[in-house]
Amino acid sequence: GDERSRESPAPAEAQMQAGAEGGGRVNRCCWKCSVAQLKKIFWGMAVVLGVCSSWSGSTQLAKLTFKKFDAPFTLTWFATNWNFLFFPLYYLGHVFKSAEKQSPKQRYRECCRFFGDNGLTLKVFFTKAAPFGVLWTLTNYLYLHAIKKINTTDVSVLFCCNKAFVFLLSWIVLRDRFMGVRIVAAIFAIAGIVMMTYADGFHSHSVIGIALVVGSASMSALYKVLFKLLLGSAKFGEAALFLSVLAVFNVLFVTCIPVILYFTKVEYWSSFDIIPWGNLCGFSILLLTFNILLNFGIAITYPTLISLGIVLSVPVNAVVDHYTSEIVFNSVRVIAIIIIGLGFLLLLLPEEWDVWVIKLLTRLKVRKKEEIPEGNGDIASGLPNKSRRTRPSMSS
Repeated sequence: GDERSRESPAPAEAQMQAGAEGGGRVNRCCWKCSVAQLKKIFWGMAVVLGVCSSWSGSTQLAKLTFKKFDAPFTLTWFATNWNFLFFPLYYLGHVFKSAEKQSPKQRYRECCRFFGDNGLTLKVFFTKAAPFGVLWTLTNYLYLHAIKKINTTDVSVLFCCNKAFVFLLSWIVLRDRFMGVRIVAAIFAIAGIVMMTYADGFHSHSVIGIALVVGSASMSALYKVLFKLLLGSAKFGEAALFLSVLAVFNVLFVTCIPVILYFTKVEYWSSFDIIPWGNLCGFSILLLTFNILLNFGIAITYPTLISLGIVLSVPVNAVVDHYTSEIVFNSVRVIAIIIIGLGFLLLLLPEEWDVWVIKLLTRLKVRKKEEIPEGNGDIASGLPNKSRRTRPSMSS
């Protein structure tokens, strides 16, 4: 017994040591979790700034481009061709980050499984890629055409309504969960559209511009819902390949439209020397950066933070419009901007937000109930202790 007691610690001491070790492990895990969360938040802020600056910068640069080069469809076609860089950029990231490096051909074949067992065949190209190429072109063309009609602040804030359209289409087509808050957000979006139309007095150019933005937001929502319905969710490599395939479709089948518009003088320019190539390339690079952050930013931060970058582009465009154009921020326009922004933020709430709020409220109620009896117990416990001390012992 003496030998055992010398070799092994007592049960109480063993529990103390185990508790200390367990506490150390918990502290280490908590430290690692907090550091990881801080890194994710830090990268999230960087992504938010990147999304905000690229989206607002591309919008302002498009407005500036149309002063010298009035061809929104040609600009859409030119910028969409830059999507071909998605898969090469993804492969460079794969080479630097992945431990098991694959050749471009192997990586391409692996990502092609996203389209089916047979890969990217001609039939799959026309049935699964071509419709999304049309929706992509319509979304960007309607957005750019609206910039010609109305100011960039109204365009950017109205495009935020696509989040509400995505919810409504997902609820109808995909049978997603019904959420009352998101219905309220959709009502806010529709009310904001009506108020934005009323802010300019229902002039023809403003009504057409607002209709174009709403059409662009609707095409964007249809693109997202159909992608989820027909193709499901895609990994990073699969998404990069899909966007590069859209660029191939754009080159093969959409190139004829800018040529027709040029010769019919719908989008005509006298000579190629007049084309502001710097603005065109700058707009394309900013739009490519925005799409890269939007599609691949989830790998380093939270999706909600990425969406916040789109909302923050609205005040940035408002400040630029205030100093560069004759925009009038009357009370109706300001209320419309606030309502649409509030609706967008409501749509960012997670699906189980109500459960989390109920749990938080119940925990707060339980803590309050525990604090009150503990305080009463301390006062009451002092009386029996004093009586025990003053009571004489019967054995003496």
